[in-house]
Amino acid sequence: MVESKSDEILAGADEKDIAFLVVGDPFSATTHTDLALRCRQHAPPIPTRTLPNASILTAVGATGLSLYTFGQTVSMVFFTESWKPSSFYDRVAENAGLGLHTLVLLDIKVKEPDLKAMARGKIVYEPPRFMTVAQCASQMLEVEDERKQGVCRQQSLAVGVARLGSEEQQIVAGTLEELSDADLGPPLHSLVLCGVKMHEMEWEYVREFAVDQANFDEIWKRDYSGGSV
Repeated sequence: MVESKSDEILAGADEKDIAFLVVGDPFSATTHTDLALRCRQHAPPIPTRTLPNASILTAVGATGLSLYTFGQTVSMVFFTESWKPSSFYDRVAENAGLGLHTLVLLDIKVKEPDLKAMARGKIVYEPPRFMTVAQCASQMLEVEDERKQGVCRQQSLAVGVARLGSEEQQIVAGTLEELSDADLGPPLHSLVLCGVKMHEMEWEYVREFAVDQANFDEIWKRDYSGGSV
């Protein structure tokens, strides 16, 4: 909506106050930066004021993973039979090469037009869809099968989160293989792929959320701790 209806959002903003409420921190998304630039470039310029909000970029610290050891954030979109973009893999590989965690933001489809209906000249919207941790983990494994660089292996440790900050928040840790079967309930979901420089304190905190604690501990000691606890 923001990308396609920015003119409607800003209509009359030079004459009256307009509030734009977003989920998370406004400048976590380049879309909102673009909106602010449009205000600057408007004739006359539209003054703006931003009130920072809670964001998954910081709330993910509830997993026990240190925010100082996160690399580039990536996004995962819903795959289709004919469209399976894998550009996220390159960013994850760069993070992995530095031993850093990767926060993966999951796709949200709200008020998406039905393309088949559009082809018939009708405007019909698909039901809202929100990607789950399980879907994300499965797609990461699917891309790994194609790339084969060992970045998103079945035994790679990851943490899935849902509805962080609410009374119903869920945090589940495990391998990508385990998380591909995990059910964290309603949206919104995100996933963190753990970096191999995962500190002992991070491990000690995260292991409490593990699907299989013994398996989590074994993989961490073998692949993430440098061989010692």
